[in-house]
Amino acid sequence: MPLDSYIMIGIGGFFLLLSIIAFLWAKNEDRKLDDALCQRTDVHEFMSGPLHIESGALRAGGWICMIIALVLIIMGSVFLVIN
Repeated sequence: MPLDSYIMIGIGGFFLLLSIIAFLWAKNEDRKLDDALCQRTDVHEFMSGPLHIESGALRAGGWICMIIALVLIIMGSVFLVIN
């Protein structure tokens, strides 16, 4: 059934889009944090405060989405060639 293969490839493309969005969002969060650090006169107080782990979590989620996307796209392509 080639329609199922196209659906798998489409879902893989959606996860690929999600991973790109997650990477761009993480880059934006890092840029905002760097700008906030540049504007502060006493950076030591800011750095010893609560950790900002959002950008790292977004990158990890982006990598997970990227792996899922690649697996789905490869599986869909293989099933499309087999049928």
